[in-house]
Amino acid sequence: MNLTLLILIPLLTAVAILFSKELKQVRAIALGGALIQLLLAFVFLYLYLQARAGGNNSPMLFEDNYAWFTALHINYHVGVDGISLAMILLTALVVVAGVLVSWTMENMNKEFFFLLLLLSLGAYGFFISLDLFTMFFFLELSVIPKFLLIGIWGSGKKEYSGMKLALMLMGGSALVFIGLAGLYFNTAVAGGSYTFDLMEIAALDIPVDVQKIFFPFAFLGFGIFTAIFPFHTWVPDGHASAPTAASMFLAGISMKLGGYGCLRVATFLMPEGAEAWSWVIILLSTIAIIYGAFATMMQTDLKYINAYSSVSHCGFVLLGIGMLTQTSITGAVLQMVSHGLMTALFFAAIGMIYSRTHTRQVAQLGGLLKVMPFISSVFVIAGLCSLGLPGFSGFVAEMTVFMGSWQNPDPWYRLATILACASIVVTAVYILRATGKTIMGPINDNHKMIGDAGWNEKLAALLLISGIVVIGVVPFWLNDLIQPGTTLIMTKFFK
Repeated sequence: MNLTLLILIPLLTAVAILFSKELKQVRAIALGGALIQLLLAFVFLYLYLQARAGGNNSPMLFEDNYAWFTALHINYHVGVDGISLAMILLTALVVVAGVLVSWTMENMNKEFFFLLLLLSLGAYGFFISLDLFTMFFFLELSVIPKFLLIGIWGSGKKEYSGMKLALMLMGGSALVFIGLAGLYFNTAVAGGSYTFDLMEIAALDIPVDVQKIFFPFAFLGFGIFTAIFPFHTWVPDGHASAPTAASMFLAGISMKLGGYGCLRVATFLMPEGAEAWSWVIILLSTIAIIYGAFATMMQTDLKYINAYSSVSHCGFVLLGIGMLTQTSITGAVLQMVSHGLMTALFFAAIGMIYSRTHTRQVAQLGGLLKVMPFISSVFVIAGLCSLGLPGFSGFVAEMTVFMGSWQNPDPWYRLATILACASIVVTAVYILRATGKTIMGPINDNHKMIGDAGWNEKLAALLLISGIVVIGVVPFWLNDLIQPGTTLIMTKFFK
């Protein structure tokens, strides 16, 4: 089965939306395309598991490799392993949920859904690319729709927030390109021909000095996409100003592009560089975890609470990668999937609350459980997953990161692990406080007549909750799925 379908389906859906004439057609086409994406994701998962069970131990499956720009040895080379598939499944779930949550969107609805589908196209293309230039192409493709979604359909300081996000991410892209160019122009020095092919570069011995120079560019560039400290400031403003579905995409999918790039490109292709700079990664990720948690405590806006919380939670991803043990890297991948589902659910619940109460200020809310029990329950579930309650994906992911981090015997790294663990207490404080003030206690008189979630919102929430619970209760299937990919990465450190 051809992986290019994951690119063609969103593209054809987006084009079909532009040619539709009525709101009903736009909705039907957008949802139909999103559901086909989800079906394709599960089909690829099934075929992948069948291939592995049948003894196919190739590093990447479903590969296609076509010459694109032969003069520079740029190919359209795609393929997946378990890590890629986990990201594809996450993307497909968030896309369907985002379309459902935006069901009542009427302002320039064609353009809105068109841009959402372009975001999903960029994400799929990035996750399946095995050519670094092609991967960079899809990374760039995902930036402009974010800027437009915030600038046109956003709220508050939307022009400022959209421009800040675009400039920060383009700055990160520039650093990524320097790192990729550094690899490209040193492939011949390492004994091969100039190439952008990820698997070919992985088979080469890139000089250690080259790795130490270009690893920081690649890792920091991708890290900006996943809110690495201190280049995280686009996250709170961008998420707070974005419309609900765009917030779900930004936090649930787009931030994962950075974590995936840090792991698949920077760490996998430059292992000696990763070892040399790991102490910086650990330091910055630990600061992000602690700073993000305490900054969240100071917020009074629900979207800012979730946004700063994302800075803290994405710090666990970088911490797991920086520790360079197989368990911690497995935890980093689990955290990317868990955080993607949890934060998308959180933003969906916040959007539902805002559309009914017209406020996101915690002080102006209260007693919502009495008038919107379903939405309040969704809010509680997202919060409990965020604070790491057993039975939800957040617990599985964070505990795996902590256990893997402790396996690194360096005493300073273990101190960082202890500090990261301590942030759980702070997380519990701000989650329980926000939940209590929002859905418990006396209700605001202005909110006594508001309604609960519609069918589309319920379906979106249940879809994301199902993913959170399945990973939390039976995590072994996801762990087994990504294990070959993490094993391949770790072989670079034990040659």
